[in-house]
Amino acid sequence: MKNKGNIMVYNDIITIDSDKRGGKPCIRGLRITVYDVLGWLASGMTPAKIIEDFPELTHTDIMACLAFAADRERTVTWIKAA
Repeated sequence: MKNKGNIMVYNDIITIDSDKRGGKPCIRGLRITVYDVLGWLASGMTPAKIIEDFPELTHTDIMACLAFAADRERTVTWIKAA
């Protein structure tokens, strides 16, 4: 896992391929999306339980999903409807 200051660099973990899962951000080219992981975390699964259920994932992968989501949230532009 690379860090730039206190921010994780996830570019080598989160991949986007238009031929896989409709171009959604995936983990290391697997068919598991960032949104899958975030949904599991939001439903109360711990990182350890996710890794137990999906042994192809690592703790670093899960942290990369969180960093990706945080980065996306920072760059979202909100437009108020008239």
